[in-house]
Order: sequence, then C-alpha cells, then structure tokens
Amino acid sequence: MAENLSYYKYKTDIPIRFSDMDAYGHVNNAVYLTYFEIARSNYWRDAIGWDLTKTGVILGRSEIQYLKPLTINDKISCYVRTTRIGNSSFDVMHVLVKHTPNGDEVCTTGKTVCISYDYAANKSIPIPREERQKMIEYDEPPLILNTN
Repeated sequence: MAENLSYYKYKTDIPIRFSDMDAYGHVNNAVYLTYFEIARSNYWRDAIGWDLTKTGVILGRSEIQYLKPLTINDKISCYVRTTRIGNSSFDVMHVLVKHTPNGDEVCTTGKTVCISYDYAANKSIPIPREERQKMIEYDEPPLILNTN
C-alpha cells in the first residue's frame, strides 16, 4: 500500500552519515529508528510545541517496512504525522523519502506507538490537553482516529 504524502504537513531533512552505512554500502536497518527519532523530535518541537521537560514521551512499539535501500549519496527527508490519539498513547507515522529528479520516492515507512510519561512518578499519564489539541489541529481531525 502506497503512503499518501498529501496527508502529511510536516517534513524534515535527515542527514545520512558515513557511520550509518553497513558493509554493503547502504544504511543499516537499525539506523532507521534513529532517523524516525530525529524526525519525531523535530515534529514535536516545531509543529506541536511539546514541552518534554514537563511531560516525557517513551516508545511502546516500533514497526518498520523497508521498501528501498538508502545510500550515502541519497538526500532524504522524513514526513511525520499523528494518526491515532488515545488517553495516554498515540501513534506516529513516519515516511522516509529520497529526493529524485522525479520527486520524492518513498523508501521506508514506520509507525511508533508513543506514550505520554511522567519520569518522576515512573508511569504513563494522560496526554497533556494542549499537546493533544495541537496534534489534532495540526494533523487535521478527519485524518486522526481519536480513541478517547
């Protein structure tokens, strides 16, 4: 199933480093989680304004679908959006694309289940009202499954 990039408002460039490469000359599979983390953190900072010093976020699950390899010379970006919001957890979709003369080519997709977390109490907590509302408004209400 092809990912519809028109659903995504947020996009951030990701640098490919030499240390990301494996022995076969392409980005190592484990590095994709780091790319998703960079994109997700930028999304929370730039689009949502999530104050991670007040309310933390931990990962509950990650899924990756590798479609096409990436190499050191590729110029890539990651699209990010929230697709589901529950009480304390929410799903974030990631789409890694490489820039080609014919436009962005989808290379990898992934989903992370994120959990709003209180590090002091060492437990999950409800998603803060302000961040919840910003995710809904930013990623368009009809595109988000709100399970609350």
